[in-house]
Amino acid sequence: MTNVAVIYYSSTGNVHRLAEAAAVAAEKAGADVRLRKVVELAPESAIARNEGWAAHAAATRDIAEATLADVEWADALLFGTPTRFGLPAAQLKQFLDTTGGLWFQGKLVNKVVSSFTSTSTTHGGQESTILALNNTFYHWGAIIVPPGFADPVQFEQVNGNPYGASSVSGNESDNVHPDNLASIEFQARRTTDIASALHRGFRAA
Repeated sequence: MTNVAVIYYSSTGNVHRLAEAAAVAAEKAGADVRLRKVVELAPESAIARNEGWAAHAAATRDIAEATLADVEWADALLFGTPTRFGLPAAQLKQFLDTTGGLWFQGKLVNKVVSSFTSTSTTHGGQESTILALNNTFYHWGAIIVPPGFADPVQFEQVNGNPYGASSVSGNESDNVHPDNLASIEFQARRTTDIASALHRGFRAA
């Protein structure tokens, strides 16, 4: 069985919705799946001042936090982050910065990786966020799997991002269009299927 870890950061719930959909889709594709959030770095005072952020933090308090053991365990990883000025959120970047030991030991080579994001506006930095996030995985020696235009869902009006599923929140909490959920479901299936095929080949070799 292929092991898939969906690791994400979400402040007000949009990336969380995408991550949940990815986890369900990977499981339906036959994977053993772990859904993990990264550690929150923002102070409690900042979270409390934002009603949506506080509500989401409370609603997801029982979701396990990501560890390096989850990364090592996974054959495939899907990483989700909101954009911060066209870059991944610091919370996810901080977690990725802790993977140096695994990288040094060669344990990240041939991991299958895919990325997704959410922005407040249509041109809020979706592509640049995913491209910046993927820089880490080039260094890992990972195999990056984009959704591309490999399924009809990618041609829907609110989708169409070949780099990774991308939601537009409109500054609303937990606001993900059904077409975006369909896009991440396809992306998770594609990532799982490719990881399964690759690792069958590696074991046979």
